[in-house]
Amino acid sequence: MFGSNLLTMIAFGISLGVLGILIGYFIRQYLVESRLKSAEAEAARLLAEAEAQRKDMLLQAQKEVMRLHDELEEEARQKRAELRRQEERLQKRQETLDRRLENIENRERALNKRQSALDRRANEIEQLYTAQLAELQRIANLTQEQATQLLLERVEEQARQDMARVIREVEAEARAEGERRARKIIALAMQRIASDQVADTVVSAVPLPNDEIKGRIIGRQGRNIRAFENATGIDVIVDDSPETIILSGFDPVRREVARVAMNKLITDGRIHPGRIEKVVEMAEEEVERDIVEAGERAVVEVGIPGLHPELIKLIGRLKYRTSYGQNQYQHALECAHIAGILAAELGADVRLAKTGALLHDIGKAVDHQMEGPHAAIGAELAKRYGLSQQVVDIIAAHHQETEVDSLEAVIVSVADAISGSRPGARRESLESYVKRITALEEVANSFKGVAESFAIQAGREIRILVKPEEVDDYAAITLAKDIARKVEETLEYPGQIKVTVIRETRAVDYAK
Repeated sequence: MFGSNLLTMIAFGISLGVLGILIGYFIRQYLVESRLKSAEAEAARLLAEAEAQRKDMLLQAQKEVMRLHDELEEEARQKRAELRRQEERLQKRQETLDRRLENIENRERALNKRQSALDRRANEIEQLYTAQLAELQRIANLTQEQATQLLLERVEEQARQDMARVIREVEAEARAEGERRARKIIALAMQRIASDQVADTVVSAVPLPNDEIKGRIIGRQGRNIRAFENATGIDVIVDDSPETIILSGFDPVRREVARVAMNKLITDGRIHPGRIEKVVEMAEEEVERDIVEAGERAVVEVGIPGLHPELIKLIGRLKYRTSYGQNQYQHALECAHIAGILAAELGADVRLAKTGALLHDIGKAVDHQMEGPHAAIGAELAKRYGLSQQVVDIIAAHHQETEVDSLEAVIVSVADAISGSRPGARRESLESYVKRITALEEVANSFKGVAESFAIQAGREIRILVKPEEVDDYAAITLAKDIARKVEETLEYPGQIKVTVIRETRAVDYAK
């Protein structure tokens, strides 16, 4: 009994030992697995931290690389800019040196030229001295008669040279006197015939007694103004201008008819289509009478009776024609008087010159109705109405469109130029005037050696101041001719332009 309990206890103890061993084994296994898992988690954490640190370090490295790259780029840009600045400075210095070298070379060439001229003169003087010495030695061996004959020959030769010089001086004085007298004649003709400037317009302003009449001029639904425009062929402009209406049209005679008719309607006060047509007819008759009277008055004033009535009417039509701001009727009278004065002074046919001058622009009276230049139209009209071939040729040639074959034709061309180019004859806009003056000065300044240039007398003269160290007296004469030639080739201008080159050398000192 006891033995079996003991066995039982031993077996139970063995079982407990085995169970403890198993429990210990399982506990150890559990602890080992827990530590493995902790180790793995720790390893994963360490790896994550390491990866994060690696990324941070990589990002920091990239930032550092970018910073260093930007710094290097900025440094390179600054160095490139500095190199460009240095290159520009070097380029400017090179250009300055080139200019100085060119000036030095020019001065050296000028000095060499002067030295060559001095050497030539020295050689000439030496040769003359040698020749004179030889001549004196030869004369010393001559007889009295031979010496006297030689002396007379020398005196005769010197007298011939002096006579030629005197002849040249007399010719120059005669030419200057002729030019002075010609200028005086032209100036006298211009002064005697001068008249006021007339504006070149395509509109006429009609004053109104008050603004209320504008409505009556327009009429109900515009019937009155339409009837007026249809009857006259002229546009009527009724705007906000106080007590004024504008008549617009390119035909000056129709515009004058419209102006007369409108004044009559305003004065009469009865404005309706029927009345408008009747008043326009009356205005046409009145303007026609005025045209004939103006033509007859011009013929009587110039003193060339016997013209065809149609030519007289065409002369009267010029009263309402303007060109470049100049009234063609007054222009024709001016030209006729100037041509008469010039023809009398030059011994030409005064009547022929006056007739050609009065009719030279007759084509402008109808140039809006016929094709071709007004000179050709005028010549055709003169031929049609029985004028002589000389007058026809003068009219056709007054703008050099055909060959000039008579003195009277030249006189008419000159009279036309004088009347058109005298101050105040034609209106010229400020802008075109300034452009012409500027262009004239630019032409002068484009030549080497010019210090300053000034256009004076409304562009009729250009005065050029040259650098005396670069332009001598002979070069100044050539420079004036070259500038005048270039002005003729490049610019358009009325009349003529005087070119004056001034070379001045000043010596200054101070008394102390």
